[in-house]
Amino acid sequence: MRLVEADATVADLDSFIAAVGEIADETGATVQAFDARYVVDREHLERATELADRAIARGNEIARDRAVEILLYASGRRQINRAFEIGVSEGTLPVVILVDGGDEADAEAALFDRLDLEPAETLGDYDEALVRDVFDVGETELRVADGDLPALVRERVALLAVDR
Repeated sequence: MRLVEADATVADLDSFIAAVGEIADETGATVQAFDARYVVDREHLERATELADRAIARGNEIARDRAVEILLYASGRRQINRAFEIGVSEGTLPVVILVDGGDEADAEAALFDRLDLEPAETLGDYDEALVRDVFDVGETELRVADGDLPALVRERVALLAVDR
């Protein structure tokens, strides 16, 4: 699994998503783009991928598409429309793009060739307020967890497998 970190300028979301889909089809890779402000660390996406793959292998997946299934787990949500909150949006934003399987190197190169991306270190530079809001982490829960927000997010990712 590769995680491509960049600052993206997304002028048209539909075109961006279509290009990501074409790259995935051409390279045989699963490609899913995330707004990096919601991704707490690499382990967040590794665990989401692992659990999505397990659900698919067991026939328990929610989505028909592996990339969307990973998005669901990464967001800790069962509703696809709500999971897209942690995906990319129009404008200029930090992104983390997961590339897994297929020809990962070609997929990564194609992302930079076809999308308006500038390499940047974005992973782990999350927005605490946004993360707490989307994952519904209150002050008391955060305090009990000794302020370890990434651990709470990874817990939400894991709980989606239980909350079926």
